[in-house]
Amino acid sequence: MLGKLYAKWMYSWETALTTRDTNRIVRPLEWGFDWLDGSAPPDGAASSANGSANGSANSPAKVTAFDRAEFERMVALNQKIVQNAEEFFAYETPQDFRLETRHPELFPTNVRPETLKQDAELKRLAKNGELEKAEFLRFTSPVTTRYPENDVVNARWYPAPAEKQKGKPKQAIVILPQWNADAFSHNALCTLFNRFGISALRLSKPYHDIRRPQELERSDYAVSSNVGRTIEACRQAAIDIRCCLDWLAEQGYEQFGVLGTSLGSCYAFIAAAFDPRIKVCAFNHASTWFGDVIWTGQSTRHIREAFEQAGMTQEQMREIFTSISPMSYMERFATNPRRVLVVHATYDLTFVRKFSLDVLKNFDRCGVDYVSKVLPCGHYTTGETPYKYLDGWYLGSFVYQAFKRLAEQNATAK
Repeated sequence: MLGKLYAKWMYSWETALTTRDTNRIVRPLEWGFDWLDGSAPPDGAASSANGSANGSANSPAKVTAFDRAEFERMVALNQKIVQNAEEFFAYETPQDFRLETRHPELFPTNVRPETLKQDAELKRLAKNGELEKAEFLRFTSPVTTRYPENDVVNARWYPAPAEKQKGKPKQAIVILPQWNADAFSHNALCTLFNRFGISALRLSKPYHDIRRPQELERSDYAVSSNVGRTIEACRQAAIDIRCCLDWLAEQGYEQFGVLGTSLGSCYAFIAAAFDPRIKVCAFNHASTWFGDVIWTGQSTRHIREAFEQAGMTQEQMREIFTSISPMSYMERFATNPRRVLVVHATYDLTFVRKFSLDVLKNFDRCGVDYVSKVLPCGHYTTGETPYKYLDGWYLGSFVYQAFKRLAEQNATAK
């Protein structure tokens, strides 16, 4: 009885949190083949909904009804990407790494009064010289889009104190917050890891905070009803993570980890699948198929609506996002030994629990060395008291122990 009451209360709270923002926009389906130039199947499939294989950057056509030929072309494109994934996620290391010092900004993605008040206060403090400046790693992303602000990567730099790093290899972790996170999300984790002697780069994902185009209030272009743009955003994020590792290696760092929450966990997983340097992985909410999350998640209901309006099903959604689904790279991920944490929530209405359990099932199948932790809350309530402290404990203790073990293995090998 108490369990049922708790579940009802939790689902109600979770629903309230996922419906409080009023600036979610339903945009019509666009196939977005023009975002994936150079990746189209060579068999000359039917022309895209944009009118040609490349389409128009300024006036993409809106899909108002399901087009079987276009769907099959997108499925074929996803299959080709998976088959040639090494090439699709390949990149050249940027040559313009630099550290930039500036006042941190919030870059809110909602218009709630308390958020706007917080943003205004930070701007006031910065203007009066009362806000401490921070360091940010900046460089040009190897993946270029039609939004210049999005193509300059931004990662807030939290170097660990030198005395905390003595006697062990230099260790660092790249952190990716959730979809639509503001620029302060997960910063507390970075300072926590610094206490352990682990440096941190808090990465702004594509289309997030300072990388967000001026035309948007939310980070809508990272996940949207434009299929090609969503796939390209994931490709850009995975490559940006690996570029961060390149810079860290240039600074003398030797052991690397990645921590991703929600959408960030998908990006982190794919980056790790293609980069054996990543030895520590913390996935804070994880799922198997990208399309299933869009279809079943409360926070993506406005995106699902666009696909439903075009007559698409959940199974078809899964097929058109295969190329950016963790399941497509599960065996590749398991090839390299690494320590992995998966945190999922019992009452999650965004990353539905059964999909998180499917991740664990496949980790077992592939022999991945992982730890599973369960939160007695939902997706959004993970960020609320007291659950955020429990989540922080799971993440912090795992990362600490995993890097400690890496250092010990390194000492033994010498």
